[in-house]
Amino acid sequence: MDWDQFHADDAADLDTLYGLPHAQDQAALWVMPVPFEATTSFGKGTAKAPQQILQASWQVDLFDLETGNPWQAGLFLLPENPSIKALNTKACERIAAYEQEKQPGLLDEINAMGDALEGLVHEQTQATYAAQKIPAVLGGDHSVPLGAIKAASALHDDFGILHIDAHADLRKAYQGYTHSHASIFYNVMTQCEVNQLVQVGIRDLGQAEYKMAQTDPRIHLHSDLAIQDALAQGQTFAGICHRMLQPLPQNVWVSFDIDGLDPALCPRTGTPVPGGLQFREALTLLAALGQSGRNIVGFDLVEVGNHPWDANVGARLLYKMAGWALKSQHKI
Repeated sequence: MDWDQFHADDAADLDTLYGLPHAQDQAALWVMPVPFEATTSFGKGTAKAPQQILQASWQVDLFDLETGNPWQAGLFLLPENPSIKALNTKACERIAAYEQEKQPGLLDEINAMGDALEGLVHEQTQATYAAQKIPAVLGGDHSVPLGAIKAASALHDDFGILHIDAHADLRKAYQGYTHSHASIFYNVMTQCEVNQLVQVGIRDLGQAEYKMAQTDPRIHLHSDLAIQDALAQGQTFAGICHRMLQPLPQNVWVSFDIDGLDPALCPRTGTPVPGGLQFREALTLLAALGQSGRNIVGFDLVEVGNHPWDANVGARLLYKMAGWALKSQHKI
């Protein structure tokens, strides 16, 4: 499409992300779809979220009251990697077989597939940074951003993570799977150079996870219970956000598991839990980070369910996160 023919307020008529006309090299932010959901332990469907979000994105108005016109910097959805799709199919088959047979060889094979996925995501994230673009990972289950976070942490000094989730994801392994969606932040904190991890909205965790969060001085776990108690005692949510974000250093990766929201907003996510952030609260938290003077060096959005409503919420979250990442780096 000729740029002269593109009008941001018109209905989308391109099958690109948000209907934008940018070529890949013109876009400041590259979204990497990772359609992998093999370790999901409750509901399936998140592997189809990138395609669902693509379609839902065409209904999102491009002007944003908080960040202005992030679309002008360019958001580009990379093609799905067929190697990742093949890995997902194979890993799902092997996990189903392992749950029936419990053969150690199958478990080793499944964990090796997790290593392979990590390598593919790591390689693409490195390429994104080399092209001087902002990386965004679109899952898939929450196991998928490990390679991206490794790449970001190796490149940026003074590196921290803002993690929104119903779960702490600090298990050493879950059901034997070392690359489980429930193990992502155990892997991050033991394999990456991370100065601080701020976890928000947690309301479902094991005792060993709680102990790790309490004993590792880099981890700051803010449960949904604690947030709601603070609100009940009259604290403002804006003030709570400021306090929660305080430990984060200059360079921040945002990891947003959509089940951190109230499950009314994401009913088909992989592991929904009652409670959680309201949509406006999530946006307030992202705005507080975006306005804090820190650099959002990349982000992931994961566990979006395979349904138009879940994708609608996901597409709007993705646009907000992209806007604040671009704004934090003065690209808009």
